[in-house]
Amino acid sequence: MVKHVILWTLKDELSAEEKSKIKQEIKDGLEALKDKVPGIVDIKVYINGLPSSNVDLMLDSTLESEDALKAYATNPLHVAVADTKIRPYTKVRSCLDFEI
Repeated sequence: MVKHVILWTLKDELSAEEKSKIKQEIKDGLEALKDKVPGIVDIKVYINGLPSSNVDLMLDSTLESEDALKAYATNPLHVAVADTKIRPYTKVRSCLDFEI
């Protein structure tokens, strides 16, 4: 199995209200992929970090294999979420993929 973890920082020009709404939309969009994209074992998005955090949200996902991760990355449902709910609003993306 493979873990796919992403940390995002949202753009500075977004208001607190906008950030809250965007984080919830990212969470809803990505978590909805669980039963729609083959290979996803588990997928969770955390949006309520403590004030000590220096990122805005985190994706913690588990996939069946590295091949499943590659397929997830190009799956049209995932790409649609990334293109409409994530990329327009994020300024920094950090990713760590590893076998478990």
